[in-house]
Amino acid sequence: MENSQLSRGQFLKQLGMSSAALMSFYCLGTTMTACSKDPVEPTPIPPVVLSPSGTATGITGTTSGASINFTIDLTVGDFKGLKTEGEFTYVGEIIIANAKGTFVALSKACTHVGTTINFRSATNDFRCPNHGSEFRLDGTVQKSPADMALKVFKAELLNNGNSLKISA
Repeated sequence: MENSQLSRGQFLKQLGMSSAALMSFYCLGTTMTACSKDPVEPTPIPPVVLSPSGTATGITGTTSGASINFTIDLTVGDFKGLKTEGEFTYVGEIIIANAKGTFVALSKACTHVGTTINFRSATNDFRCPNHGSEFRLDGTVQKSPADMALKVFKAELLNNGNSLKISA
């Protein structure tokens, strides 16, 4: 009788492939719920990107760091859409949303693992597409796994509603 032994590399390779096959079967089962404890929710489709592409057109002031203080010209092409309820954009590390006529500015990174959050106009809140954390308009957590609030920035309409000032 021949004694067949696997090398360490062969063993690990077989183990890895077996684990991958097992996880594929487990995650892609007929119910599609094995890898998630929450019901499947469609990811909100973000609006057309309103933020300037690589330029500061329509923005004046400081958009990052400890002393955030900038103004957005809401009459400029990239930012005109922000006047529409339900629209949102990102400027630097901030998400700015038109929440039913009220402008809200929060840090855009989920406090759970730093994924960029989205605004949901239907529920008037913010959601992390990665693990499902949800945040209220005041930045507080309404659904975990995040356990810390988002940083809130002051959002003030100026110039007859044609400019939006964001400050820390």
